Amino acid sequence: MIQVIKNKAKELLKKIGRIKFLRNKYAVAILVFLAWILFFDENNLMAHHRNKQRLKMLKEQKIFYREKIEADKRKLEELRSGNRNLEKYAREQFYMTKPDEDLFLVVEK
Repeated sequence: MIQVIKNKAKELLKKIGRIKFLRNKYAVAILVFLAWILFFDENNLMAHHRNKQRLKMLKEQKIFYREKIEADKRKLEELRSGNRNLEKYAREQFYMTKPDEDLFLVVEK
């Protein structure tokens, strides 16, 4: 059993010996380092790609919410500009009426 493993190791070393690049310990160290960084590290290529996609999505959300905030600020300023606008908004959005009024809702199908 041990002899078989030794023979396999010798064959592997002979194959590696034919490739001059792999005989250099620095080249092997660089290859191992690159493989580790690209595939096994916490911040590998897949994680980097996922983070880029998430950042893009978050930037889009940021733009959307900034526009929404601006629209809400304009609406708030309009409501604060006078009682007439506030009454109009309350009637349209919440169907509020004065005590002597009747409200009829028409539902379209």
